[in-house]
Amino acid sequence: MESAPPLYKGHRYPAEVIAHCVWLYFRFPLSFREVEEMMLERGVVVSCETVRRWCGKFGQQYANLLRRRRPMPGDKWHLDEVFIKINGRLHYLWRAVDQDGNVLDILVQPRRDTQAAVRFFRRLPKDLEYTPRVVVTDKPRSYGAAHRQVMPGGEHRTSKYLNNRAENSHQPTRQRERAMKRFTSPGHAQRFLSAFSGISSHFRPRRHRITAPGYRTEMNQRFTTWKQATGTAAPV
Repeated sequence: MESAPPLYKGHRYPAEVIAHCVWLYFRFPLSFREVEEMMLERGVVVSCETVRRWCGKFGQQYANLLRRRRPMPGDKWHLDEVFIKINGRLHYLWRAVDQDGNVLDILVQPRRDTQAAVRFFRRLPKDLEYTPRVVVTDKPRSYGAAHRQVMPGGEHRTSKYLNNRAENSHQPTRQRERAMKRFTSPGHAQRFLSAFSGISSHFRPRRHRITAPGYRTEMNQRFTTWKQATGTAAPV
């Protein structure tokens, strides 16, 4: 019998079961109990609490592993922020995507002033060998101040009509937020959305731009990458 990958050391369930439960939860608007029910239908008895622990432990690890395997981000970045309610208080979800819709990073903050913008700019990928050619944002002045301070070399464009890429990227988060009813704390929102943005977006190619056979080919490639990242790929 083959030993489990180091990532799963100490877990009695196979890696394939753990990875599949985490995929179901982050890819579709399901609760932990619904994932439990779907696994039971497949003959796998696992409690919703176990699924919750798996998602908390492996979700961010999977998202990080997927990000390491994705192509280098493009040189045109779109930044935007939307409000989310956490325990009745307004917070802001900051998000950056490239021109292909790949999520670069997200950050939950209580404000959207210059300090918050600077903090978000500094979180963006630091291991790249280039700075973005263009950064597109809406018109709040905080973006301009943060751009001049953190990325003075690139062009900064401000227009609500040019920033549809970032605004559209919020839609899956809004759908999931409604399904979850609420986030319990800023930390909970940050942890969930960071993993969700890495996993969910991996399985959301720009379907309207490719043919049906092309979509199936692309999805097969993405499932292969997922299996490699989670250590569930069949040995060669």
